[in-house]
Amino acid sequence: MQHRNRKPKNKMVSTIDPSTLVKKASGSMENNFVSKINFSDFEVHNALAKNIAAKGYERPTEIQEKAIPSLLAGNDLIGIAATGTGKTGAFLIPIIHQILINRETTALVVVPTRELAQQVQDEFNSLTKGMGIHSSCFIGGTNVNKDLEKARRKNPFIVATPGRLNDLMSRKSVYLNRTSILVLDEFDRMLDMGFIHDVRKISSAMTNRKQTLLFSATVDKSQEKLILEFVQSPVRVNVNSGSNASDSVHQDVIKVGKSENKFDVLLSMLNKDSFEKVILFAETKRTADKISKQLRKSGLRSDVIHGNKSQNYRTKAIKQFKSGQTKILVATDVAARGIDIDNITHVVNYQLPRTMDSYIHRIGRTGRAGKTGMAYTFIN
Repeated sequence: MQHRNRKPKNKMVSTIDPSTLVKKASGSMENNFVSKINFSDFEVHNALAKNIAAKGYERPTEIQEKAIPSLLAGNDLIGIAATGTGKTGAFLIPIIHQILINRETTALVVVPTRELAQQVQDEFNSLTKGMGIHSSCFIGGTNVNKDLEKARRKNPFIVATPGRLNDLMSRKSVYLNRTSILVLDEFDRMLDMGFIHDVRKISSAMTNRKQTLLFSATVDKSQEKLILEFVQSPVRVNVNSGSNASDSVHQDVIKVGKSENKFDVLLSMLNKDSFEKVILFAETKRTADKISKQLRKSGLRSDVIHGNKSQNYRTKAIKQFKSGQTKILVATDVAARGIDIDNITHVVNYQLPRTMDSYIHRIGRTGRAGKTGMAYTFIN
């Protein structure tokens, strides 16, 4: 029997006013900031100082200059800074210093996406090269038996997504009762309804927690009460407001008329020479797959990542995008946080994002490290 009068499912409606997405890039505070101090001025362990210098880092970014001294002093901290401004280094440097001066120190970084977890571990391993400090990355989509094996060794540093970490805790393979430092990276996402239950479970297991660090590019004022569940008299470092998009990105909208074919409009844009390395965001996995398939049929080097893709596939797709083997990476919001790829020239939103926070994180993939990027959003 056909139910012709069945009501259509409610669709998620965007809360964004499209008129706010038209903005010229300007000299941002992040881009103009030049620290008057060097990394060598921070009182950190000599081995860490040597690795920082070996990586070619001379002067800290603004978030690093303002956050690192407070973190070295053992304070809880809330740090708000745009993407690509060195937040990961801001929390890793003090953590590594504490591990080096007290080998009983252990730290846990909890992140919302697998890609961000891998990025944080890579940076940790780079900063601790030659120090013999083990780190483990526990994320979904990987072999759990290998994670169980990694969990048996002493791990002074763990970075994880909440689901896999709670799985390992329930299997009694990971114990957090001696872990002293907790970092919630992209904390606005970690404290939303999708993650808060798991994060509370993780936090309550850390009975010896001495320091909590919250970092993100955006902050939701409605989460203030939740935030205070995790931090004690925190130092607050605001390099940006947490509610505005990056000033280093030109922003514009593409209005598609009723007589126009949306994909054809997209294709004509992407075929321009200036579109050298592009992340194209779609609202659903199905749409992302469809667009990527159409792009490949049109002769454009494209790939796609979203939650239904295996971790191996996602890792390979990002690697090929980084190297330039593919020109366009089509993605859902799984790529909005934690994908640190140099020289992304454009971010394109094929549909209007659902929230301004989502928009800010997406366009933050371009216009990084002092460069100017371009963001387009399609409006039907």
